[in-house]
Amino acid sequence: MDVQEGPDYERLGAKRLTLIDVLAQSVGFMGPVFSTAFIIPLVIGVNAAARGAGTSAPLAVIIAAIGVFALGWIVAQYAKRIHAAGSLYDYVSNGLGRTVGAATGWLYYGGTIILTVGLGVLLGGYVHDNLLPAYNVGPWLSVWVWDAILTALLFAVLYFGVRISTRVQLTLALVSIAVVLIFFITVIAQLGGENDLLKALDPTPTPGGFSGVLFGVLYGVLIFVGFETAANLAEETKQPKRAIPRAVLGAVVIVSIFYVIGSYVEVAGFGFDINVITSPDVAGAPLFALGAPGTTYGSEFWLKILLLVVFLDMLAVYVGAAVASTRGVFAMARDRRFPALMASVSKRHATPVGAIVLLIAIQVVLIVVAEANDTLLALPELPHYFSVFVWCATFGGFALIVVYLLMSVGALRGLADHPNKAGLWISALLGIVITLAAIFGAFYKVTSPTLLAPWAALIWGAIGLLYMFAVKGREPARVALPELRTHQE
Repeated sequence: MDVQEGPDYERLGAKRLTLIDVLAQSVGFMGPVFSTAFIIPLVIGVNAAARGAGTSAPLAVIIAAIGVFALGWIVAQYAKRIHAAGSLYDYVSNGLGRTVGAATGWLYYGGTIILTVGLGVLLGGYVHDNLLPAYNVGPWLSVWVWDAILTALLFAVLYFGVRISTRVQLTLALVSIAVVLIFFITVIAQLGGENDLLKALDPTPTPGGFSGVLFGVLYGVLIFVGFETAANLAEETKQPKRAIPRAVLGAVVIVSIFYVIGSYVEVAGFGFDINVITSPDVAGAPLFALGAPGTTYGSEFWLKILLLVVFLDMLAVYVGAAVASTRGVFAMARDRRFPALMASVSKRHATPVGAIVLLIAIQVVLIVVAEANDTLLALPELPHYFSVFVWCATFGGFALIVVYLLMSVGALRGLADHPNKAGLWISALLGIVITLAAIFGAFYKVTSPTLLAPWAALIWGAIGLLYMFAVKGREPARVALPELRTHQE
């Protein structure tokens, strides 16, 4: 298909995506199965601060979900007005001005790129050290070769059409979520009379009481990072004014329900015993501990299946983060905040090939650097590839949360004409509070090298602000192209 031409402004493909496609983008980026396996333990209290919600983790997840839903409401209102691929870059620009907005885009898409390539390093190691041994299959290839193969597959998925990307995410996410839900239901059924949802919502047994639950909320926000990325596909979506808001808010609700069930199973399955949950054999990945042979609920079959579906969900996150990154880089390059070459579009497939090549190049560089230096960002008792991922995920998650904060502040101006004043103020204030709490959690008692990640993100953001003062760009596409907005800003 030929790309639609316009005066000096590059365009993506025709509006073919549906609600299901853009919903898959947000859910895929959040990676609910991956987050349940590896991030919910942070909510429970397996973190640098050694504080969390304990057996009240489901309560912390619910509180975090309320705050994230408020952020989603702001995204939904902007998505009804602005349909450009720049997403939060355009939203913050609308509220805080073009220079701050452009610097925000620099930080936001820098964060999504680092998160993407960090996951790309993790995937090969996961296949080599966990997935293949579980199935008694020889690793055959080294970690970096698996990384290279998965990078090549990512390029193909991104290059040959956005609908391929979203359908891949949809398939991977649906399969992984369905399988893990079946496992959760099996565990809950076997608990029988020991089921006690009210106990999981009671903060009193938590060390520190309700303050411990609030510490869980600090980390709980991280499991929702990426909820807004459906908005990056607005240019390629049918009826974006309707589909994008529904996808963003629907993704938050769907994934929240999954997280509440998952967090409940991960505390109830161990008898609400915080000492067992935080023990070395369980703390790192309670989902795998529940499914392991020799446990009440596990077996060799379940452990193999869980290891596989977590990998599938990781792939969904990989594709989702890459799609969001490439659309954002394209949008900023189209506005000439980045070099114009990054706005190049494939004439045959209508995909942002310039941004895709940039992302793949950065991925290759990180794979080479990680392979050449196995002490880089190393954490004790963790494989090197996992240490690299932890650092990249911390950088990316922190960057996105800072952008959520700026979006919440800017919404008070950018959406000042919204008829629902109460909804605007409540959502903005909740968004500000929940993001400030998450930012605090990124620094509190965190040690190096992980502590360097949020500081690096702040420095990256400051460099971006200076750069955007110097590079003014041109009139944003959301203003210059009528099809990218509902009404004049």
